[in-house]
Amino acid sequence: MEQQQETADLPGGSPTLIDVEQAEAAIVEHYPRLVRLAYLVLPPGMGRTRRVLAAHGLAQRALPRGRANGAGAGPQTGVRPQTGADGRGGAGATPGLPGQRGTEGAADDAGYAFVRLRVLRGALRAAQRRRLPLGPALPRVWGLRLSPSPGGSDELALDKALSQLSGPGRAAYALRGLERLGDREAREVLKAAGVADPRGALAEADTVEDPAGSRDGTLLESPEFDPCALRARPTDLMRRRQHARAALAAAAALVVCGTLLGLPGEGWGPSGAAAPPYARNPSSERALDPAELTRAAPGAWRTATRADFSTWPARGDRTGDTPLLRRALAVWARPGRSVRVSATPGTQSGPPSGPPQLLYAGEVDQVAVVLLYDGLRVVRYAEVGDGDGGAVALDFARADAADAASSTGLVVTRADGNVRYLAAPWVRHPSVRDLVRPGEAARPLRLTADGVTDPVRAGGADLVGGAGRAPECESWTALRLGSRLVTDLGEIVPARLTYGAPGGRGGGPRDVSGAPARAAWAHTACRLPLLHSRGVRTVNAWRFAAQRLPEGGGSAEWVCTRAETWRGAGGRVLAQFQPPTTDPAAPAAVVANAGDSPACGPREPRVLAGALWKSRAGRWYLLAAGSSQVTSVAARGDVRGTAVGRTLTLPAREGDQARLSGRLAGGGRVTALR
Repeated sequence: MEQQQETADLPGGSPTLIDVEQAEAAIVEHYPRLVRLAYLVLPPGMGRTRRVLAAHGLAQRALPRGRANGAGAGPQTGVRPQTGADGRGGAGATPGLPGQRGTEGAADDAGYAFVRLRVLRGALRAAQRRRLPLGPALPRVWGLRLSPSPGGSDELALDKALSQLSGPGRAAYALRGLERLGDREAREVLKAAGVADPRGALAEADTVEDPAGSRDGTLLESPEFDPCALRARPTDLMRRRQHARAALAAAAALVVCGTLLGLPGEGWGPSGAAAPPYARNPSSERALDPAELTRAAPGAWRTATRADFSTWPARGDRTGDTPLLRRALAVWARPGRSVRVSATPGTQSGPPSGPPQLLYAGEVDQVAVVLLYDGLRVVRYAEVGDGDGGAVALDFARADAADAASSTGLVVTRADGNVRYLAAPWVRHPSVRDLVRPGEAARPLRLTADGVTDPVRAGGADLVGGAGRAPECESWTALRLGSRLVTDLGEIVPARLTYGAPGGRGGGPRDVSGAPARAAWAHTACRLPLLHSRGVRTVNAWRFAAQRLPEGGGSAEWVCTRAETWRGAGGRVLAQFQPPTTDPAAPAAVVANAGDSPACGPREPRVLAGALWKSRAGRWYLLAAGSSQVTSVAARGDVRGTAVGRTLTLPAREGDQARLSGRLAGGGRVTALR
């Protein structure tokens, strides 16, 4: 019998053949650790039972099928050169995928590394979609609620801290703590698993403050995080009995009414992919009547007190297509099982409370698209064909308190890494700019008569692969609509980009224009994947300090990047360090990554950050810098010292840890962003 094999493509190495039997043996031998790894990376807050079942499903489906080529893993074939904050690295062999160091017997096991990578990829895909695998992807357990054994206070604190990380961040933390991988090895595994920014994921994992019990590496191996050691409890017995009775009654009613539901006119057909209606009331039916849709006057935006989505006229070649509009409203009210539904964080996906406003209805790239607005949300309905048997998608995004600056455009379609936008009616001459090439002029972008743009390359669509100065991020596309610069972060409403110090005499952040603003964004653009799919409304970059480096190293810049969300909470702050470089698009190093912090914003328009830097001579220094309000900086810990002014330079050693604090001009204190 011919043996089945999988091809494992090693980064920078030759392909390795993995026998299916070898992969199966690795799964059986290391099954508890694979399930634990999947459980840690899967999105939290979705219910522990579903998370447990999904982790087991991912580990079991890691066994390859047939002879399809799949990205695999193998033993380490080289070592990546170490890179300091200055971006330089030494010589070394081309890196391969690192082997396992923490699992007994797996250090040289290519089969284990292969199945671990498949498990990690599946968990990261589920985390990116913010939902767990459904249907046959989950094992079936009827009538039982499963959950790991509860841990102590340290386990609860660590679980809460991990829930604040993104999927790549949790993966990086698990590879370090559970798999005992070093930073270089973890970066290789994350990169092979499809993570666009492995360094950013490791930096995000660094933000977790380990409880006292985790320093010996035992917390991640405790029963709190073990999906194989489970407690079983019954589900709600009374509710199950009621559901059984209701199912019998519903089956009887379906037999009686089935013929009527199949008749033309009021059956399931006219609503396309919508689920059947469960109740009728006049207000709900009025909200779902295409004839009741609100439509703004064509010139309302010229005379309105505030220009926002409510002043957009209805555009598109199918605004009079009543069946299409009826299907869109019906699917919004009750999406069926075949509808792909997505919503930005903090966005309700329920039906409209009244007749919504029609913004657009037309066919773009062979997809029928309807854009609706109910004063709080923008909803996009997209169908292929007539919605009966074809793909149907329903996307929600918050848009409350939108103004002229944040309502300049909406995403109509995405296909093959390209995006088409519907521009606001006041936008006349849109253009496209590559953020990582600040010296290039913006390219004009054509608008159709309905306000839809030509295809634009999505921001970050070319993050992986390619040659040149930065294979991970060769370009990042932004769209200029009027005076506003926006970019696609994976949602319906693009995020607005600004530049400038928050508050103060400068008047706060402004539109990106001028050489300093474009230069700052050239170094910052490649960090935007950290903000993807977070419901971001605006992203502001701000150069808060410049610092002379020791040993004649030139002048470095410190940049703070703050993302504000539509819902208010959930913002993110990045502190970046940019050493001298001749490359205007060299990505700055992220030295701090904080969530829900007021730093760098209108409430606290100040910041302090620090980093270890290695000189050309190989000596290490602790560098720190603060915004203009900082009058002195102090360091405590492995490195100790104080400096008057808002910059600090102290000799240090590789791996030193320090606590930074600064004194403000008004007498207060500020701690370093972490």
